This record gives sequence, structure tokens and C-alpha cells, in this order.
Amino acid sequence: MKRVGIVGTGVMGRTVAGRLIEAGIPVRGYDAFAGCAAAAAQAGVAMSDTVADLGRHCDWVVLFLPGPAEIAECVAGPGGLLTTLGAGSVIIDMCTSSPENTVAMATAAGRAGIGYVDAPVLGRPSTVGKWAIPAGGDAAVLDEVRPLLGMIAGSIVHVGDSGAGHKVKLLNQLMFGAINAMTAEMMAVAEQVGIAPGRLYEIITASQAGTVSNLFRELGGRIAEERYADPTFTVSLLVKDVRLGLEMAEAAGAPLVVGRAVDFLNRAALAQGYGATDTSVMWQAVRQFWAGREEQS
Repeated sequence: MKRVGIVGTGVMGRTVAGRLIEAGIPVRGYDAFAGCAAAAAQAGVAMSDTVADLGRHCDWVVLFLPGPAEIAECVAGPGGLLTTLGAGSVIIDMCTSSPENTVAMATAAGRAGIGYVDAPVLGRPSTVGKWAIPAGGDAAVLDEVRPLLGMIAGSIVHVGDSGAGHKVKLLNQLMFGAINAMTAEMMAVAEQVGIAPGRLYEIITASQAGTVSNLFRELGGRIAEERYADPTFTVSLLVKDVRLGLEMAEAAGAPLVVGRAVDFLNRAALAQGYGATDTSVMWQAVRQFWAGREEQS
């Protein structure tokens, strides 16, 4: 039995930990935030006080961290995983990150005899077991950890070399951002023309129209209930993901139009103080943006 660790025991990390524990697999965890660490411990995860300590006790380590800087510090920084993981171990990077950072981490891990797979999640926490995972890295290393990934995902696809999985994830997040932004604008316009956003949500979801995606159902449902404080996905994380997607596209000589507009709206919501709330709140940011323009005029 491989010893499994999870760095980052927020919503996604705890979701994976719970799935593994249910299957009888002991899980060790680490989180820099006391609240997340306490919640994971309560769920049955044996918590380490440092990343290095977790590395001493694990063969496979799953990462759920905010972005490239945190991943680099966790993997290759002082006291990082590479200082204590043994040769033959595998790091499974399930974060949303830049492909360049992924290649750098995989290279550093490879020099230490440690495998590195980027295996980001396409799916919401509630659909664990049905997630799609586009994976990058050595195919043999992916095959080694595939049984573990198969416990939390319905589809695991080897996309290519290191970073390829994160390229797919960033493309997905650009689409997520566009749907989120258009939902925000639509709900704000609805209110402006005298139609209650909750009522609009009921009408559209009842229509079975092609525009009714699962994401819209979730976003619109939260808006109808005015439920933003228990985020499935925060504005600050969406800002980061879309920004990484823009940087990837621009580096490839493919500057974006819609993506830039989405980035503007995301950053406006962040500047208004919505960073820690669910992305569905962004329709209120649109309202505040309009109000600010009126005050300036």
C-alpha cells in the first residue's frame, strides 16, 4: 500500500482525502491555514506540521495549492518536498498552474529521482468520482498513479509532456470565466430592466434551452439564494486562473479578446473586495461598477 499525502486540505483536498479514507486508504495532510488543517484532522486526516515532515511519511503526494508560487515553494523551496521525499516517490500536481512552472518542478523532481505528474481537475467538488483529469508528464509515471486517480475521476487522459495537463486546465478556466462573466452581466442587466435575477434564473432553467449549462445552474442558483459566503470557487482564484490563461495565450502568439474582457471584470470584482467570496457574486460587482461610473459622471 502506497502512503498518500495531500498538501492543501481546503475544499478540494478534503474532498479527495474523504474519498480515499472511505476506501480504507490512510491519508496524511498539511495545510498552512489552521482552519483547513483543523477541518482535515476532524475528517480523519493525520496532519503534519510541515511539508518536509509530510514528505518523510509519504510515497505519493497530491498537491492542491493556489498557484505557481505556492507550488514552487512547496516542491523545491527550503524545507520543501524534494528535501525529504525518497527516490521513486511521485508528486501529483492537481492545482491550476502555469505550464512553465510545471516543467520546472518536474525537472527538479526528476533530478532527485522523483516522478512528477500534472493532473488538474475538471469538475466541481460535488462530482468527485466523475471528474475528468487531463494529465501531463511521463506516461509510465501516470500509469503508476492511475489507480489512485481512478478513485476520484471518471476520465484520465494523458495529454502529453509535463505542463500539457495544465494547458488544458487553463483553457477550461478561460471558458469558465466567460460563462461566469456573462452570467454576472446578464443578472445585473435583468435587475436594471426590472426582472428579478432569481426569477430570470427560474425561467431560463425551466426552458431546457441550450444555454443552460451545469455551471449556469450552480451560479444562478447561488444568485437566486444570495449565497456567496460559502464558496465553491472564489473570485481570487478565478482572477489567478484567467490571468494564467491570458499569459499562456499571449506567449503562444494568440492574444485574446473575450478573455481580456473577462479579466477586467474579474479584477474589478477583486478590487471591490469580493476576493474571498464565490464567483457567483460578481453580478453585484457589475452593479457597483455601473454605480461608480454614474457617480463620476
